[in-house]
Amino acid sequence: METSFPFLTTHIGSVPHPTPAGLTDRLVSLLDIPAWPQMVRRSFRESMYIQYAPLLPGIVVNEARQKISFDTHQDLSPALETFYTHILEDDVDAFALQPDFAAGFFAMLESLHASTGNGGSWAKGQVTGPISFGLTVTDQDLRASLYHDILPDAIVKNMAFNARWQVRQLKAVRPNVIIFADEPYMASFGSAFINLSREQVLLYLNEVFDAIHAEGALTGVHCCANTDWSVLMAAQVDILNLDAYGYIENLGLYPEELRLFLDRGGVIAWGLVPNNEEIHTVTPQGLAERMRQGLQMISAKARARGVILHQDDFAARSLLSPACGLGPTSIEVADKVFETLAETGRILQSG
Repeated sequence: METSFPFLTTHIGSVPHPTPAGLTDRLVSLLDIPAWPQMVRRSFRESMYIQYAPLLPGIVVNEARQKISFDTHQDLSPALETFYTHILEDDVDAFALQPDFAAGFFAMLESLHASTGNGGSWAKGQVTGPISFGLTVTDQDLRASLYHDILPDAIVKNMAFNARWQVRQLKAVRPNVIIFADEPYMASFGSAFINLSREQVLLYLNEVFDAIHAEGALTGVHCCANTDWSVLMAAQVDILNLDAYGYIENLGLYPEELRLFLDRGGVIAWGLVPNNEEIHTVTPQGLAERMRQGLQMISAKARARGVILHQDDFAARSLLSPACGLGPTSIEVADKVFETLAETGRILQSG
């Protein structure tokens, strides 16, 4: 899907607001590509590791301890049979988000429907990436579920089918849809904390991305810290989202990969706006200049290695977002971030 993104604005997902009331309307009015909010303080069920989990075989939701885990001591055969029956029958609706786990999704659908004809043409959803889910959610013995013999395939397919369901819902109210896979754990890729090969990472991610593409939507991947960006740029992903406020210079270490990524239509979502108290020390004008200087730096680093990357290459290949999710911060900070993001976008879009 060839398209143009001249510094359009979007956001990651999590927010500190206890209810979506009023918030989703505001996001629709402020941002070019509104994303449904994950209300992490509304309920522990809205955690990015719980929202998508109810259908997974062997999953146990512990309300008292506010956590989930896999019980692999039980016989998983009945649950696996039910799960894979949905897969074989292509029963996408079985993987729907549940209102008790994702109030922001359904509120956003209402806001987008109400804005039809008056708003933009884009909407964004998100799933937890299979790498981060599988390395964070463990079994009863604290073994990462991604290292289990049976569970990795179910985890990947669960995210792929949920992403497909989101695309279908969002396309009913906006013609163009983006689904991000949020992969914070990829910041540890290549370290002793992840026993996965590059090939395994790409295999898991690409199954999710291919499913999203099959529904006619764009794919994105978000990593909120530094990582080996060459791995993510090698995936079947359209949009790469990084913390550009803290790590923009690191992207300059991969000029050849970045050149190839842009040439195949790739887009960079620059997490330019700080997602914490630092928002009170920056201005939209200052952030816009920081963005321009960052692009100059990346171009200079590429040129030093014999790769031509002009600033103009990014003009129609850029989104803007907060540096990361806003769930851990205050409502005051989050609201300021959204306002600053919108104004920064207007400045950069005007040239």
